Amino acid sequence: MSAEQTFDAGLVEQTKQQIRALVAEITQLSKSDMPADEFYTQFLQRVVAAIAATGGVIWKFSDGGGLTVQCQMNLRETGLGSDKDKMAEHSRLLYHSLKHPEGLIVAPYSSSQEENGTMGNPTGNLILLAPLITEVELVGLVEIFQRPDAPANTQKGYLRFLVQMAALAVDFIKSEQLRHFADRQLLWNQIEEFARTIHEGLDPRQTAYTIANEGRRLIGCDRVSVAIRRGNRCRIEAVSGQDLFDKRSNTVRLLNKLATAVVSVEEPLWYTGDTTNLAPQVEKIIDEYADESHSKAVIVIPLIPEMREEDKEDYKKRQDKKKKPLGALIVEQIENSAIQSRLRQRVEIVQKHSTVALENSLDHNSLFLMPVWRTIGRWSWVVKARTLPKTILVLLVLLVAIVAMFVFPYKFEVEAEGRLMPVLRQEIFANIDGDVSEVLVHHGDTVSGPVYRPGVRLDEKKRPILDTQVSGSTEMRVIDPWAIIEKQGTKLATLRNIDLRTQIVKLNGDINRTRQECSAIEQMLSQERTLSQEDRIRQQGRVAELRRQLEAYHAELFLLRVKQRSLDVYAPCDGVVITFDVREKLTNRPVQRGQVLMEVADPTGEWEVELFMPENRIGVIREAEKKLGEQYSEGLPVTYILASAPEKKLKGRIKEIHRTAEVRPEKGCTVLIKVAIDKDDIQPNIGATVSGKVYCGEKPIGYVWFYDLFAFIRQKILFRWL
Repeated sequence: MSAEQTFDAGLVEQTKQQIRALVAEITQLSKSDMPADEFYTQFLQRVVAAIAATGGVIWKFSDGGGLTVQCQMNLRETGLGSDKDKMAEHSRLLYHSLKHPEGLIVAPYSSSQEENGTMGNPTGNLILLAPLITEVELVGLVEIFQRPDAPANTQKGYLRFLVQMAALAVDFIKSEQLRHFADRQLLWNQIEEFARTIHEGLDPRQTAYTIANEGRRLIGCDRVSVAIRRGNRCRIEAVSGQDLFDKRSNTVRLLNKLATAVVSVEEPLWYTGDTTNLAPQVEKIIDEYADESHSKAVIVIPLIPEMREEDKEDYKKRQDKKKKPLGALIVEQIENSAIQSRLRQRVEIVQKHSTVALENSLDHNSLFLMPVWRTIGRWSWVVKARTLPKTILVLLVLLVAIVAMFVFPYKFEVEAEGRLMPVLRQEIFANIDGDVSEVLVHHGDTVSGPVYRPGVRLDEKKRPILDTQVSGSTEMRVIDPWAIIEKQGTKLATLRNIDLRTQIVKLNGDINRTRQECSAIEQMLSQERTLSQEDRIRQQGRVAELRRQLEAYHAELFLLRVKQRSLDVYAPCDGVVITFDVREKLTNRPVQRGQVLMEVADPTGEWEVELFMPENRIGVIREAEKKLGEQYSEGLPVTYILASAPEKKLKGRIKEIHRTAEVRPEKGCTVLIKVAIDKDDIQPNIGATVSGKVYCGEKPIGYVWFYDLFAFIRQKILFRWL
């Protein structure tokens, strides 16, 4: 007997320990911040386990005011779910128990008659009821189904335990409500900040940018874009997180099409991967955009302004005054495709506020001459009483300055860039096609020109006139240009032409073969005495033909020898090689006849400035030459400076203006102007950069200062209109 009592005492202690552990777990659950559904499920499981009950239900008040099941255990086993009459009787019991904050015990199969029907426990279980009551409201009810065979004291203990556990559940509810209120307050603060921010400005682009960035922060999504409707199409004006974006990219182009398609049907699009119920035109575009952007969820909401309340009542007014969409709000989720209720609510909030802000900005910006009125408004302070005298004084000064610009003359000079070059310089051309086999000079080497025979005529640049040669009192046509040269100048380079060498070898072979054939016929004619007169005449004719052919071969060989001598390139005049890196540029390089190989200049002679005058300014210089020709008969004055000595202004005069314009790299279409200068004024440096100004008379100050602007207006504006 004592052994059984000891065992019972140990079992009781073990049961108490389990109950204490469950109570501790419930206490921890009440202090946690887990979701409500998970808390109620774990709470009910531990309460049922602590008192070894058969099941239970947690009832919560819905938005409509009725009790709904929050979570349950073994409710179907009680038989309540299958019989409507039992459920009605049980429901009346639940509402009656809400009037007993201390809890309620209801025996099995007990009932009482009320005004609205029978109220009671239609099940065979003992029902324990404990309401969930906070300081301000009745939240719900905890119902436990227990076995009916427990003593009365034990049943009261069950109820006390349930009431205590309900108090812990109420603590969790209070914490949840506080968190909910805090989240709601934070949301309202965010909405207030969002509404204030998007209504700060009236510029549509700035408003769209603010909606995209602040809307993304409020919604909590990955990306928000704003499209504005222009005509029948929508254009993306702002993308969250991006100050600038490529409007021609495939992503933006497809997003434009998607916004246009959704706005045209005026129905929101909630895409999460399923396109079953979408319009065909929208389905195709959303599939292309999802493939391009890799977005899992895409929401496109048309921004349609709401009508006034008085217009909503009348159907005709509602149709006549129906406003067109302003654009679209595009919300995207890249990683998560689930669209939760919280996201839906915040998207709707952003859509409503964004529609109003965008409508105000577009209406304001569409006013006639709004940029002008805005500018006038900013400068309205200049006509106020205090600043009016200063304003009048400033206007008078500006008026005097404007009049002076069109009355007082000033020297008019046209600027151009150029270079400093010797007057005597020659480009060395290739006289024949070939490959450069050897270059014998370097940059800066001094070379000497050829010495011509007496009587050879030379031009002003010491170049021979190659078509005639004076010999005594007669003129003879020159076939070989080297015949007039007594001594060659410095050898500059050597060319190689395999085809020319092949022709010479072949021609020598033809000459030898013809000469042998002619000698053989002549020997036969001298030794053979038996030839008839007819054969002798025929052979003598053959000899004459071969001799004429030999003369032609020799003449052709002479011309080929002349061409062969052209493979050696000589300096045409005294001077210095001014081509930079001449060996590196020419060695082993194929060249064609007439191609420039290098340039030789004589730095000891006269120098000149070459100005590359833009083509659109040459007309001014031509006009100045006509007006100032008598005053400056030697040429218009030119003032120039060297880049190496900008502190010193030098003077020259125009001696030649080319009649044709040429396109030069980095300078555009220019006309070459040669300027005569005094060699003693400069330190010669071939190719030195020069900045020059050509004097073109006197013009009003305004014309001198704004000549380029006037020329642009005449060329680009007035010419096209008139």
